[in-house]
Amino acid sequence: MTHLILPLLQVNVEEKLKNAPDNGYQIGVVIGSYLPFVILVGLAYWMYYRAKKGDKKE
Repeated sequence: MTHLILPLLQVNVEEKLKNAPDNGYQIGVVIGSYLPFVILVGLAYWMYYRAKKGDKKE
């Protein structure tokens, strides 16, 4: 199922930057492409911290 959805979610950032109308749009594309990864890393760290903290209580 994921092999059907994954190609729809991939975005060609280089093409968007090449066709960008101005620098503000370019900055938005870069932030929008990296923000999900930053959020995912933050969530993973938070989960790790909570699990480690819960381990010390026992």
